[in-house]
Amino acid sequence: MYAIIAFIPIIVTIIVMAGFNWPAKIALPLAWLITAIVCFAFWKMDLITIAAQTIAGFLGSIDTIVIIFGAILIMNTLKQSGGMGVINRMFTNVSDDPRIQVVIIGFMFGAFIEGAAGFGTPAALAAPLLIGLGFPPLCAAMCALILNSTPVAYGAVGTPTNTAFNMVSSELAGAGVTNAEAWKLGLTKWVAIPSAIICPIIIFITVCMMVKMFGKDKSIKYAIEVIPYILMSAVAFVVPYLICAAFLGPEFPSLIGALVALVICVLTAQKGILVPKTKFEFPERSSWADHWKSTQDVQEDESMKVQTTMSPVMAWVPYGIIALILVLTRIPQTGIKAILNVTKAPFAIAVSHIFGVEVNFAWKWAWNPGVLPFILVALIIIPLHKMKGEQVKAAWKTTFSMVAGAAIALLFGIAMVQLFKSSGAQFNNSGMDSMLIVMANGMADLFGKAYIVVAPLIGVIGAFISGSATVSCTLFSTLQYAAAVRLGLSTMLILAMQVMGGAMGNMVCVNNIVSACATCGTIGAEGRLMRSNVVPCLIYAALTILILGGLILTGFNPIA
Repeated sequence: MYAIIAFIPIIVTIIVMAGFNWPAKIALPLAWLITAIVCFAFWKMDLITIAAQTIAGFLGSIDTIVIIFGAILIMNTLKQSGGMGVINRMFTNVSDDPRIQVVIIGFMFGAFIEGAAGFGTPAALAAPLLIGLGFPPLCAAMCALILNSTPVAYGAVGTPTNTAFNMVSSELAGAGVTNAEAWKLGLTKWVAIPSAIICPIIIFITVCMMVKMFGKDKSIKYAIEVIPYILMSAVAFVVPYLICAAFLGPEFPSLIGALVALVICVLTAQKGILVPKTKFEFPERSSWADHWKSTQDVQEDESMKVQTTMSPVMAWVPYGIIALILVLTRIPQTGIKAILNVTKAPFAIAVSHIFGVEVNFAWKWAWNPGVLPFILVALIIIPLHKMKGEQVKAAWKTTFSMVAGAAIALLFGIAMVQLFKSSGAQFNNSGMDSMLIVMANGMADLFGKAYIVVAPLIGVIGAFISGSATVSCTLFSTLQYAAAVRLGLSTMLILAMQVMGGAMGNMVCVNNIVSACATCGTIGAEGRLMRSNVVPCLIYAALTILILGGLILTGFNPIA
């Protein structure tokens, strides 16, 4: 009974977002309000404690919001300076084969943008590029969405994986985990390993769907012909991806993996290495089905309009600086990590109590990649690219408007989860376990060992309703962890399934599909996109269950 009551805020969120298409910035404040009422009415929490824990949740969201802000600011600054336009134009003359173009632009360039910025930006940049190369707009939107999956776990320098870890960090401390950084590195690795295995399969499925649904001959043989290039490209991506995940942490896999693979894929395509000898073509535009086409003019990306004589090297320099700063600050051997990654002033802001309620909050601002390197590099770009005042103003203004909705959703989403976690016996007068534990116990008792099938689907649902793998991890990571504890399953592998579920959910989430259709001018085709993208999403989920679920069933536990 109480498990059902505890789930009411989540159920309401799903109904209003999936059923009524409410945006997360409206739905999650409502969900928080319902959670607060449930805490007060059923868990007998006093209003002071509810207010204190809500504020603690707001404070806890600052870390993620600043990362999002910094990542989007870099992208918008490069758009205004002309640097992003130079980068975009680099890809237009690499190959005239759409199968090669979709791998390089749809996956590799999209993965790099995901690693650097995330939050819907890859499809917004990659899809219009593909349309410019002659792709049917609906095909470009479909491919960009499906391919933006494997890199998502480490999007915006690792935000989804870092968020999942941060949401369970207090539980880990309570469970006696003394080396939290090693646990986070283990989580990063076990998200990367199955993702790397699935990566070439998802690229192949995307090419299959492209040639079968949109090709002149509608023959799968055109996808089979490109398997050698897909395998080479996937290896070029996943080798640095896995190395970064195993040794450096969640900030690097997508960013560095895509950067390395981009160079290799462009060079091999230009030299014709492993490129099919036969030519794949789309039908003549006159024979395209109406739903393939744009129903309105596709707006040229503003980055392509900026006139500049900037060289490609200068355009890429900011990302080089970002990678360098991240490496120098994240590798322990430099000594910088020990200075910045602390919970004491001046490199952190700490709050121990709110309204007399213990919260023990600390924001390590100097360790936040949104501050260092993103905002710092955004400021460096101004003189580096000789930007004008109005360009700088436009970049910051656009960034604030883009981040506002996500910030509201995260503020209230994390505040809601904070109430879930902190509604336990020490803070209530009901004597019950926290809402989180009650929900987790209910889920565990309902599904039992079959929970390994449910875990990634919960992540998918979180991304589907919120449009964000990060928000999915915010909402469900603690629930997944607690259910794993209840069932005696590997907490690290179950949490990895949550992160991967959030990543694969990007293919089908309402926000991304609506955004992609708006970007590609295919408004009205959202239903078609959702139906087509469900197939690769379910395949991704099945493979995740097979790999990680299989390991769990054998009794494997990476932290045992």
